[in-house]
Amino acid sequence: MSAPGGEDRPDGGPLGFDQEEAERRWAHRRDPDLEPPRPGEDEPGRPSHARLPPGASRYAWFVGVVVVLGIGTLMVQTLRKEGPGASGLAAGTRLPPFAAPLATGDLEGDANVARPEGRDRGACGVRGAGLLNSCELSERGPSALLFFVTRSERCTAELDRLERVRRRHPDVQVAAIAIRGDRGDLRSLVRERGWGFPVAHDRDGVLANLFGVAACPQITYARPGGRITGTTVGQDDAARLDRQLAALERGAGTRGRRP
Repeated sequence: MSAPGGEDRPDGGPLGFDQEEAERRWAHRRDPDLEPPRPGEDEPGRPSHARLPPGASRYAWFVGVVVVLGIGTLMVQTLRKEGPGASGLAAGTRLPPFAAPLATGDLEGDANVARPEGRDRGACGVRGAGLLNSCELSERGPSALLFFVTRSERCTAELDRLERVRRRHPDVQVAAIAIRGDRGDLRSLVRERGWGFPVAHDRDGVLANLFGVAACPQITYARPGGRITGTTVGQDDAARLDRQLAALERGAGTRGRRP
């Protein structure tokens, strides 16, 4: 259901120009309100016509504006989506194989997402202390994977609720994945909040892309063996999280099964 850290911009603005360079680039521009019009230009008192950038046609300019507005609208609609199936991997597919370093471990690097080839088990074969391995989770039982970004209280609050709820469902393998961000900040956050489930670091964002993360928080639920049952996007209250984990247990025939 980050995502994740930005980069500092140079002092010269978003394009990196210093003040001297900026003045040189704009020295040839005229302020029409301070200088008299040239022959053929609009006269004072008459409506001023918007001028296009050099070499741009009115049609291309219009299409460009429409595209920008369309992208902005799509982003807003995407982030507003809530509920199962709104985003993420489709129900019925399997968890992708991956091995990612834990926030509190000593291993460094990007997540391994290699697929098995021949005798090579790919990411499934990369196991050990300090790693979160999706294949290992699937082998142990039903699982719930929460994607988040460290700088969003909206996201981290969801981990707090999941920590409280998971204790009633010990058969569900709960884990979280932090998208990008600073590893040191993540390690401090895990210790400060006291999360008892594994928290991995998706340093380059490859797992967020692999799981189709559209907003934060996002949780992917899977049965034993890694078959995905659904995805929730956005915050859930404790009652809904409890129902989701109980459904996983019932599907696996474990503690959550009811007569």
